[in-house]
Amino acid sequence: MNFPSKLIEDAVTEISRLPGIGKKTALRLALHLLKQSEAHTEALTLALSRMRQEIKYCKICHNVADEEECSICKSHRRDGTIICVVEDMRDVLAIENTNQYQGKYHVLGGVISPIQGIGPEDLKIESLINRIEKASESEPVKEVILALSATMEGDTTAFYLAKRLKEKRVSVSTIARGIPVGGELEFTDEVTLGRSIMTRINYNTD
Repeated sequence: MNFPSKLIEDAVTEISRLPGIGKKTALRLALHLLKQSEAHTEALTLALSRMRQEIKYCKICHNVADEEECSICKSHRRDGTIICVVEDMRDVLAIENTNQYQGKYHVLGGVISPIQGIGPEDLKIESLINRIEKASESEPVKEVILALSATMEGDTTAFYLAKRLKEKRVSVSTIARGIPVGGELEFTDEVTLGRSIMTRINYNTD
C-alpha cells in the first residue's frame, strides 16, 4: 500500500496494530480522524493517554477500576457471599449486560495454558483463596461460580480451582452449558449467558 504521506503511513501502521483491524480499515479510520476537528482528535488522544496512565486494578477482584476498589466491590447492593470467577474484564462486562447476576467477581487474568507457558502461579488464584479465607463472619463466601470459557484451557482452570476450593467449605458451581463447547464467553449472546448464570450447576471433581 503506497501512502502519499509518511505521517498517514505511521498512523495507519499504529492503528492496524489493534486486534481485528487491517490496513484498509486503519486507513479509513486515519482519514476519518484527519477530517475531524483538531479538538476531536485531541480529545481522543487525551482519553487514550489517560486510560493508559491512570487506569487501576481493583485490589479485591482485580477488575479494571478508576480507584483502588472497583464500583462493584464497593457496592453494598451486591451479594458478597457469591463470587463469580472469570478470565478477564470482558467477561465481567458480558455477564453484567445480562442483568441476571448480583454477586461479586474475581478476575483471574487468564486461564491455565501449558502451551503458552501459563501456570496457576501466573493467575490471581492465590488472591481468590486468600479472599475466601479472610471473608468476614458477617458476610462469608458461600458460593463460587466458575464462569470460564468452554475450552480445554477453561475446563483445566475450572478443574484446578474446584480442587483448590474443595476444602474451603464453599459451594462450587459452574455456569450451565448453554454456552457451546469451544465458545468464548464474551461472544455469547446475553440471553444464553443470562440463562447459564441462572441455571448454574454444582461443579463435581469426583
